[in-house]
Amino acid sequence: MKFTWLSDRARRRDSERDYLSEVVVDSQVMPGVRFRIARISFERRIELMRRVRELARRAEFLGAGQEAWEKMDAKVLEAEIERMYVAWGVRAVDGLRVDGKAAGAELLIEAGPEALFREAFAAVRREAGLSEEERKN
Repeated sequence: MKFTWLSDRARRRDSERDYLSEVVVDSQVMPGVRFRIARISFERRIELMRRVRELARRAEFLGAGQEAWEKMDAKVLEAEIERMYVAWGVRAVDGLRVDGKAAGAELLIEAGPEALFREAFAAVRREAGLSEEERKN
């Protein structure tokens, strides 16, 4: 005799979900290149905000200054924040070699094409989903 309802064990198995901690983003700048971007989690959001917080405060303060050196220092800090985002969020770069070496986040930052770096930065920011206020803090 066959019963049409599911056993408790089968129901539990069907209700489980497989969550992937990263997403794959295809590059528009360099077709064939793919980024594996870490998805945001509660712990990773806290970690990112802690890393960015002090630099963002200093950049905002310096950016409000009137002197050229203050504006330049603010831009340097903003670039460091961008670097931090990419190092934090890019888990892998598939399909890119730089000087004969398979590129990862650090090699992309250090020696990769700037346009590809900018695209990776934008992908990490989108995935992190931080509001403007969270990015400033």
